[in-house]
Amino acid sequence: MSVLFISDLHLDESRPEVTEAFFQFLQERAPKAEALYILGDFFEVWIGDDDDAPLALEVQQRLKQLSQNGTTLYIMHGNRDFLYGDQFCENSGATLLADPTLINVAGKPCLLMHGDSLCTDDAEYMAFRQQARNPAWQAQLLSQPLEARRQLAMQLRQQSKSMSAMKADDIMDVNAEAVANIMESQQAEILIHGHTHRPAQHALGNDKERWVLGDWHDKGWCIEADEHSIRLESWSIA
Repeated sequence: MSVLFISDLHLDESRPEVTEAFFQFLQERAPKAEALYILGDFFEVWIGDDDDAPLALEVQQRLKQLSQNGTTLYIMHGNRDFLYGDQFCENSGATLLADPTLINVAGKPCLLMHGDSLCTDDAEYMAFRQQARNPAWQAQLLSQPLEARRQLAMQLRQQSKSMSAMKADDIMDVNAEAVANIMESQQAEILIHGHTHRPAQHALGNDKERWVLGDWHDKGWCIEADEHSIRLESWSIA
């Protein structure tokens, strides 16, 4: 059987067509796979496992159905949804993966990452990432009421859009040296990640390759892998 990888769906109430496309993917494609890996930025924002928004509850229910029907489900923190915890995993039937995680894909050691930690040229973002992954900072954030967290999430989202609009494209892409270093340290021959919204297959030399997942916007994206091959696929979202 094959395994599937997706990332950067940025699920949000304002984009119902993407949510519907994902539910169709869960119903038609994912049940045929041995495992589904979600590599971060699954939601546009995740304000905590106690979020009672209808979208958050329905998505967890749909994921639980998938996992109960036999597809093993894995999820990784992204830069938008770094607050997943034990309750989300219990509600959805998912196993939370460390970033990075090394698995076997197509008979080779494959490193799974969200990808944001590889964008080392973006010093401003890397500083925010260090703060946002601090357990004390997260605990302080989660101690606030839900509505306060929703307001803060909206503010951070607007700030992120404003900052990104002013940055050169290459700054927000992965750093080649960072990629080489992490693959060497993990002894990986394949790297699969998202985050950059630049879907592609990159040959790195010495039979190593980097696969980048696309974001779900006008298209859905996934990588399917079996014991012999890896394929990057896309399809139109109506």
